[in-house]
Amino acid sequence: MSGPEIMDNIQYKIGDMVFAAEDILNDGGMPGIDQEDGLIAVAGSRGVVVHFGVAEMDETQEIYLVQFENGPDGSLGAPVGCLPEELTQDVTVDA
Repeated sequence: MSGPEIMDNIQYKIGDMVFAAEDILNDGGMPGIDQEDGLIAVAGSRGVVVHFGVAEMDETQEIYLVQFENGPDGSLGAPVGCLPEELTQDVTVDA
């Protein structure tokens, strides 16, 4: 399947509310997170899909940009690239 075919079958669309299915950790490319493997979002964190696409090196791999809530006021953090298996729309997530 190529990039355009994946775009026809995307799992989440822009504006969809999602939850972190697992802890989302920095892979070293997230500015503002001091440590590589630093925690970006805990499992169960609520976020919104702000963009989607495919990985440059593997056009069969979907990537979603998600802004997770990061505080008691519900403000959204910086966009984070997530794989589909790191996200869910189920409200209850085992942390």
